[in-house]
Amino acid sequence: MPLIQISQTPGLTADQKRAAIAAVTKAYAEATGKNSSKVWVTITDVPRENWGVGGEPLG
Repeated sequence: MPLIQISQTPGLTADQKRAAIAAVTKAYAEATGKNSSKVWVTITDVPRENWGVGGEPLG
């Protein structure tokens, strides 16, 4: 079973997460020919202070 993991800063609503999961699942299934019911997607909200870009923290 393929597992797609998304890490992001917090802020999406439950409806937005639902839409993102559906869109990512559909895109992966279409691109690979896999059965979409076998595709797992996780979304992990990571606080901004736990992100760093270019050596600088976001939070």
